Amino acid sequence: MNEYPSFKVAAMHVSPVFMDTAKTIEKVCSLIREAAQSGASLIAFPETFVPAFPLWSALRAPIHNHGWFRRLAAQAVRVPGPEISQVAATAKKYGVIVSLGINELSDTSDGCIWNANLLIGEDGTILNHHRKLVPTFWEKLVWANGDGAGLRVNQTALGRIGMLICGENTNPLARFALMAQGEQLHVSSFPPIWPAHDPREAGAYDVSDAIRIRVRNHAFEGKLFNVVASAFLDKVTLDGLSQADTDLARILSDSPRGISMVVGPTGVPIGHEFQQAEGILYADVDLAATIEPRQLQDVAGYYNRFDVFNLVINRARNRPAMFLEPNAVSGADCKPLSAHDSEEWQSNNKKTKQR
Repeated sequence: MNEYPSFKVAAMHVSPVFMDTAKTIEKVCSLIREAAQSGASLIAFPETFVPAFPLWSALRAPIHNHGWFRRLAAQAVRVPGPEISQVAATAKKYGVIVSLGINELSDTSDGCIWNANLLIGEDGTILNHHRKLVPTFWEKLVWANGDGAGLRVNQTALGRIGMLICGENTNPLARFALMAQGEQLHVSSFPPIWPAHDPREAGAYDVSDAIRIRVRNHAFEGKLFNVVASAFLDKVTLDGLSQADTDLARILSDSPRGISMVVGPTGVPIGHEFQQAEGILYADVDLAATIEPRQLQDVAGYYNRFDVFNLVINRARNRPAMFLEPNAVSGADCKPLSAHDSEEWQSNNKKTKQR
């Protein structure tokens, strides 16, 4: 017999301690405690919450942003690492699932940063580690391309949970990859603002409208709940980014704000949304509500033609190189590959031969 849990979720519409990883991690742990004590079982933080979203790339030419990149690289975290262990211990202490956006630093390059999102289980284990597939527009000046390793839906005590980062929620193939795994609850993470144009321009990009379109669409198409967490732009961050430049301050102040909300499986928001003030948005979720809408249209079930459409997802983790090491104990020429590496090696070798 299937079970459909009901529980409370918390979307964090909050600001990090700008460009200070240690203090931001402390804030994360404090907010986890607050939300857990308020009854939340799943807690979602915004995109690259630790330690900041790199808005400077939208404001100045690249030649003026080298200092910002050095600062971000110095504050980026590794996975695993002490900062993530601290968050995981807090999640375990309070028995909650946490979705956390981070700037992740590569183990092999101190200048390679990924926009990453972690799903941490109530036992403190990392359930999923996703890197944004493609940085958007000016984000390419900061982040490297991710890979498909994190395109996973995890079975948890709260149901099957998937997650995508910002513009990925526009990508129909990425979204379907999760729907095809039976996703019941989706986590969408976004920045505080996203300047694509000067806000004085007619028809300038409005991130709040874009968020509403994306998240309601995914909830409706997938017949699932969508927990949406956007960061809040506080005065400290605004002042730090504008550096007393009044025109940059105007762009930051007047650009549309990201919103945090929770959307139900019919595409209708549940309760209110957060946009203009910092705070925690709570909502009650009942996964039983995902069943009846699937009777109407179930794109991962009967309402599709899998004999017509065929989607293949490569989950191999991108690596700079693959090494075969001598095995001194057995005297063999090469050390046997692990099961994961063997599968990845065969896949890559097959692609090479096909070329």
